[in-house]
Amino acid sequence: MTSTLFTNAKVFTGESETSFASAFRITDGLIDWVGDAGEVADEAGIDLGGRTVLPGLIDSHTHPALIAGTAPAAECFPPAVTSADDLVAVLRAQADGLADPEAWVLGRGFDDTKFPGRRMPTAADLDRVSTTRPVLVWRCDAHSAVCNTRALEIAGITADTVDPEGSRFERDADGRPNGVLTEIAAVNAVAAFIPAPSRDAQIDAVVALGAELASRGIVAVCDLLSDRIDDPVATFRAAVERGLRTRVALYPGWDPAAPLADLVEGDREGQIRVAGVKVVLDGAYSNRTAWVHEAYPESCDHGLRLVDDADVLAAADWARRNHVQLAVHAMGDRALDRVVELFADAEPWLDGIPSVRIEHATIVSDDYLARLRSARMRFGIATHTVFFFAEYDGYEKALRAEQVPDAYPIARLYAGLDPLALSSDRPATAWSGADDVMLSVEAAVRRRTYNGIDFGPEAAITVPQALLLYTGRARLLSPLEGVGQLAPGFDGSFAVLDRDVFTVPEDEIAAVRVAETWIRGERFS
Repeated sequence: MTSTLFTNAKVFTGESETSFASAFRITDGLIDWVGDAGEVADEAGIDLGGRTVLPGLIDSHTHPALIAGTAPAAECFPPAVTSADDLVAVLRAQADGLADPEAWVLGRGFDDTKFPGRRMPTAADLDRVSTTRPVLVWRCDAHSAVCNTRALEIAGITADTVDPEGSRFERDADGRPNGVLTEIAAVNAVAAFIPAPSRDAQIDAVVALGAELASRGIVAVCDLLSDRIDDPVATFRAAVERGLRTRVALYPGWDPAAPLADLVEGDREGQIRVAGVKVVLDGAYSNRTAWVHEAYPESCDHGLRLVDDADVLAAADWARRNHVQLAVHAMGDRALDRVVELFADAEPWLDGIPSVRIEHATIVSDDYLARLRSARMRFGIATHTVFFFAEYDGYEKALRAEQVPDAYPIARLYAGLDPLALSSDRPATAWSGADDVMLSVEAAVRRRTYNGIDFGPEAAITVPQALLLYTGRARLLSPLEGVGQLAPGFDGSFAVLDRDVFTVPEDEIAAVRVAETWIRGERFS
């Protein structure tokens, strides 16, 4: 039996906004005591030097499989890339590093709303990178992308090609595809031709990502589209054998054309487990494809609905049959209403956690929250503050003025819905390092965008409240057992900060860093 006492710390336990201790003990990887350092003054232990300690953090909506499956992609996020010329320069550098003359040049993360004139790049721009290699770069929302002429040729997309259902191949004035691929089916029509990294490369990428997460204090994640790599359960478990310490809840996407096989014994257990299935009901606000009731400002466009009711219900049936969650991507108010209409009166099939998770939930009014609370179904929400912080330029043109008070209303959600989490959605977020928890915490507290604009300040919450949405409250959203609190019986996983996040000035919260991360009693970083 291995037992280690940690003492002389400011320990936020994750049990409530005011629950702090100054010492704790870990035995065989689990917390077995938490209390006052004075109670164990005579015992030998590790002195944490008065620093602030948080429970190991949970990112409840992120995409490690997508990152591993596109590991060669260059990062093209703001604030480094803010023009088409910047984008071309990054992709040219990426191309210069490729030995294979036919290899795809890949990138991810550009945000056209930050480009001069908010102009979407096209194939003509990416042809400046290469006319002989295929080039594709995903937009920051991961719902849309741009490719060059060579990539269109490889995919066989011409002026005669019919748009996929719920998606568009954007076209020039003469009706020819211009390289802009709007929504997932259009992107996949080209991305399907990108050779997948080898299995070894995918496993190594997952291990490396786990180390990066640990450097940010993140010890557990929900992967919302885990099927972006081959055989995700086996691949992530192979990564564990190579040193991955992160707990991962997997949510493969629902494909109506290729329904998922039922789970087998052991799939829902252990460090790597299948936790649910994801359905993408609509698009994103930042490129005006979220499905909305009233048309977007100065348009007749109501966004895109990506799947019909039958497909959503089929995914729910699979989730019920396999005793896992249904996670529904819903951003637009019309999409959010449809989730409630489909499931409010249905019988929950899970105990202890929501049977239906709503991902993103951009527009939540008091009335909508009341509908969630009064429903027979038990709902939970994974939402964000990094979205409005990083993507204000897109939201500014997508939201009507009267919607802003209901946009990411974190204070309202915090008061009215227990299974609630903040999350990064990395890499589908328009900011480099979007899974920096302190960035999201500062945005939750200050309600200010990257360029200093107040965004619904009445929805601000406190630092302890924001941290609970990465710890004690986040753990109520998914079956990530053993994390989210520093309490007896929980994993001995915690983060030591370089400054006290509870007392630094509000405008310095994002600068707080994780100095050490311990996972189940062992220092990882």
